Amino acid sequence: MKPVAVNPASLPKPSGYSHGTLHGNTLYLGGQTALDADMRIVEGGIVEQFRQAFGNVLTTLREAGGEPDDLVSITIYLTDVEDYQAHGKEIGAVWRELAGPVYPAMAGIGCTRLWQPEAMIEIMGTAVIPPERLKV
Repeated sequence: MKPVAVNPASLPKPSGYSHGTLHGNTLYLGGQTALDADMRIVEGGIVEQFRQAFGNVLTTLREAGGEPDDLVSITIYLTDVEDYQAHGKEIGAVWRELAGPVYPAMAGIGCTRLWQPEAMIEIMGTAVIPPERLKV
């Protein structure tokens, strides 16, 4: 079985990477920043950037037939951990709005910068999708 790239048409066209890679029924979700359809990082601070970045992750997940409950691991890279912590309740509300009340294993990692200089957050993860729901 070979890995299959998962690249939703609604996300920016990848060059040199894939938005996701499916191997069997495990989907490895590539890092997503808060890029919108116009290839710009959304404005409005960490909460809006979380909404966009996590929405991009979920778009890739759904392209492969997955649902938020299929997420088993999420890693969040942050350029300002304190800002993220200060907005934790708002970010939690966005999570529940987009993915429901279930949280997978998670890690938050502080870093000095991300690929796009204005990006404050990048989210990557792993999902295990039941074989009967796979679309790819």
